[in-house]
Amino acid sequence: MRPERSAGVGLGLALLSAVTFGTSGTFARSLIEAGWSAEAAVAVRVGIAALVLAVPAALALRGRWHVLRRNLGMIGLFGLLAVAGAQVCFFNAVRYLPVGIALLLEYLGIILVVAWMWVAHGQRPRRLTVAGAAAALPGLALVLDLTGSGSIQLVGVLWGLGAAFGLAGYFVLSARVDAELPSVTVASAGMGAGAAMLVLLGAVGILPMHATFGDVTFAGHQMSWLVPVAGLSLVAAVVAYVAGIGAARILGARLSSFVGLTEVLFAILVAWVVLGELPTVVQLIGGVLILAGVTLVRVDELRATRGPRRAADHPATPELAVTA
Repeated sequence: MRPERSAGVGLGLALLSAVTFGTSGTFARSLIEAGWSAEAAVAVRVGIAALVLAVPAALALRGRWHVLRRNLGMIGLFGLLAVAGAQVCFFNAVRYLPVGIALLLEYLGIILVVAWMWVAHGQRPRRLTVAGAAAALPGLALVLDLTGSGSIQLVGVLWGLGAAFGLAGYFVLSARVDAELPSVTVASAGMGAGAAMLVLLGAVGILPMHATFGDVTFAGHQMSWLVPVAGLSLVAAVVAYVAGIGAARILGARLSSFVGLTEVLFAILVAWVVLGELPTVVQLIGGVLILAGVTLVRVDELRATRGPRRAADHPATPELAVTA
């Protein structure tokens, strides 16, 4: 395949990944409004996705099961924090906030990674990173519309910030994945671990784990609960992850992750078309500032990788660049 055609395929896969990830909040909203707990929605989503990806994950290992065994601790932490924690917080956030606002709050996790690397590793942020943070923070204030008449519920904001911490954990942990462990195996095993932990915590009564199995309202129509479940697990998880992995293989992790930032825009568009949700002009301006800030941080990271560096000093951008 010619390089330009290969790059075009990679770009198409990256956009497909962003679009499909961007549908997760909308699918989840229909289940939550029908009586599902956010924890149950996440468990079903990642559990089904883990099973579907189990065969390609096993094939990718090529019999190197010892690699999986020596990474079980990391995969468990990844499943708990980066998969289950991030998604439970995000799905709870969409109970109280528009989907686009909840996702913008989650993406602040990239800024949190900068703070973590400063505090934990003494790595002072460079100028572009500081500029990115300086753009993202006022953007957050505009997204929350603190001086407007909009009713942003504090509990939803807290859940959204919890999702940001989960996303930050996703980036930090992904940067420390064993190089011998294939990305699809990390995705499948991590989602399987996350689903198992959620089911266990629900079984002992620590987390609410309830679902309904009647019709739900989706896109203004009554339909079976299986439709959003299929969309959430197959479209917004399996297709999204597989397309994201393919894009990263062709374009490289960093370029594909840049394209992955369009997830926010697609999520807002999908929520507008399906749910009739559209942020105010002030919130849209804030969203642009947050995306600009996150982009500046990514550009700074890309520049830093051109010079000598130690792996422990800079977290590499993960091959799976989005989690919502």
